[in-house]
Amino acid sequence: MTSLMSIPGHIDPVPVPRPEVVSDDGRVALVGLSRDAIRDALIEAGMEAKQAKLRAKQLWHQIYNRGATDFEVMSDIAKPQRAWLAERFKIGRPNVVVQQVSTDGTRKWLLKTDDGHDFEMVFIPDADRGTLCVSSQVGCTLNCRFCHTGTMRLVRNLTAGEIVGQVMLARDSLAEWPSQPEGRLLSNIVMMGMGEPLYNFNNVRDALRIVMDGDGLALSKRRITLSTSGVVPMMEKAGEEIGVNLAVSLHAVTKEVRDEIVPLNRKYGIEELLQACADYPGANNARRITFEYVMLKDKNDSDEDARELVRLIRKYKLPAKVNLIPFNPWPGAPYECSSDERVQRFSDIIFEAGISAPVRRPRGRDIMAACGQLKSAAEKKSRAELDRLAEEKLAALA
Repeated sequence: MTSLMSIPGHIDPVPVPRPEVVSDDGRVALVGLSRDAIRDALIEAGMEAKQAKLRAKQLWHQIYNRGATDFEVMSDIAKPQRAWLAERFKIGRPNVVVQQVSTDGTRKWLLKTDDGHDFEMVFIPDADRGTLCVSSQVGCTLNCRFCHTGTMRLVRNLTAGEIVGQVMLARDSLAEWPSQPEGRLLSNIVMMGMGEPLYNFNNVRDALRIVMDGDGLALSKRRITLSTSGVVPMMEKAGEEIGVNLAVSLHAVTKEVRDEIVPLNRKYGIEELLQACADYPGANNARRITFEYVMLKDKNDSDEDARELVRLIRKYKLPAKVNLIPFNPWPGAPYECSSDERVQRFSDIIFEAGISAPVRRPRGRDIMAACGQLKSAAEKKSRAELDRLAEEKLAALA
């Protein structure tokens, strides 16, 4: 039974170490383990060290390169050994509850962990790429007011196996085994699903190392983007230990507005966040930092907001692009989307300053798979929603 993570206040969630989920049948899950961890698990189960090193190499190749989900198909391992492995280990995937396909080809999966918690992932096909949007937590604590996921309670972090398992499940669905670097549909990964990746740093790092391993899932770090709402103390560490592209959920250019729509701003303000972006290891004109900016009618979409965004990017000398995201509505949302004309004007001001500012075309809206819409269908009114209602009630009484 998983209890709720202790959260001191609702604007600055603190990551708390939690025990890994243990399989009901006592078998050790191999997905999510590094080569060395697989070898150590084999030794702990009673295999001789020299043989364990060889078997770990074979298992790594079968699991991460060939996509094996059953020891029986591993023809390079003797049959009696396959049976021994099957008794002690498992090669799992997240459990699929529902898979939906949008009219535009976007796919959304509602997944369930072995201990019964729901989370989601989304695959977005385009002419020149296929992007998998991966979740890092069950729920989220950040309470960003425009985001449907932010209205959920945080249940727990996903393990490294549950994170990399999403990529493997998508590969299963797209029939893209064995792993190969060229010509595949799943070409890009964004850590932009449910949760704040930098509040689950170790598991996200370990999962992405497997994804980036040339003998594993073999996706280049240039094709992986990690999105954060601005967990400033973890950003440099992410650059050094993971090294993928960075996206920052900015969404406003003034303290007042960002405090409202991204409450984490009350802890790590815009200036501190932008300085962390300027210091991000590896950022340059070839690997620009992406600023995500959701367009909210009469809230953050004025000409003045656009000009201030340009000023801030120039002030910190940031190699940056800005993704403008039309707000994706969800039931009970407190905002409306800016008009097409307003979004285009905002984009033009930024482009005229020499900064790329494309408008992201909404995908998967009809199946609630678009940016900011992910939320497990079975959720009841959450802690975050109750927090918001209490805040609004207090404000009304003031």
